[in-house]
Amino acid sequence: MPLSFHKMHANGDDFVIVDSRNSLSPVTSNLARRMGDRNRGVGFNQLAVMLDCDDADARLKFWNADGSPLDVCGSATRGAADMLMRSAQKASVILRTKRGLLTCKRTSTGGVSVDMGKPLLGWSDVPLAMEMDTLLLPLPGSPTACGMGNPHCTYFVDDLTAVEVASIGPTIETTSLFALRTNVHFVQVIDRKHIRLRIWERGGGIPLGSGSCACGAAVNGIRRGLLDNCVEVECDGGAVTVQWDGVGSVFLCGPVETTFSGTIADALLKA
Repeated sequence: MPLSFHKMHANGDDFVIVDSRNSLSPVTSNLARRMGDRNRGVGFNQLAVMLDCDDADARLKFWNADGSPLDVCGSATRGAADMLMRSAQKASVILRTKRGLLTCKRTSTGGVSVDMGKPLLGWSDVPLAMEMDTLLLPLPGSPTACGMGNPHCTYFVDDLTAVEVASIGPTIETTSLFALRTNVHFVQVIDRKHIRLRIWERGGGIPLGSGSCACGAAVNGIRRGLLDNCVEVECDGGAVTVQWDGVGSVFLCGPVETTFSGTIADALLKA
């Protein structure tokens, strides 16, 4: 049976949505990897599959482009919410992920806001390989770590243009300190309400943006006392807004757009 998909992006952070409600999902780690190939597949940073759910509008399951699973993706969550709200003509939906139930709402500007849940600040929750203070990690540059359902490591730098993300990022991603590898952020603080962010994404390389990474970077900047509670996070592809009061949930807000829809060829499904 043909597999339909929707290609979307959030400020260039591209993802694919597969709606498998009312059906069995054929998506496996291997198929996700083949779909994620930008030359032989569809190409994406993340894949989200929508599944039936008893206590939410849908349940989401996520993969990186290399076929590895992840618990949450802020951009794809907002994309799925955008689709569901449009089809049902609703102003809000609730989505279940491994982070729990996430409430998503339409904003006054047409974007989507999602409650990403409370950040994970303990060493074992990030997770790290051993007990330590996540505010200042024992690595050169003294980065800060947190979890948003996936691990984040944030470096604060004076000049973002001087950072060679492609060479430094993979080394930090795979350091033994991070039990499940990590997303790596490089942040330049423009002012207390505005940061510039570049990302090395776990299992994905350098994206134009990332919802969960924007959240992780803002949370870590607020924890370090560098930022106010509402932050504009400017990535290579555009800006999102992240709010965190230092105690409760993190709120991610920004635009999402549909690029195209299609079906996967039988040859790719059966490969």
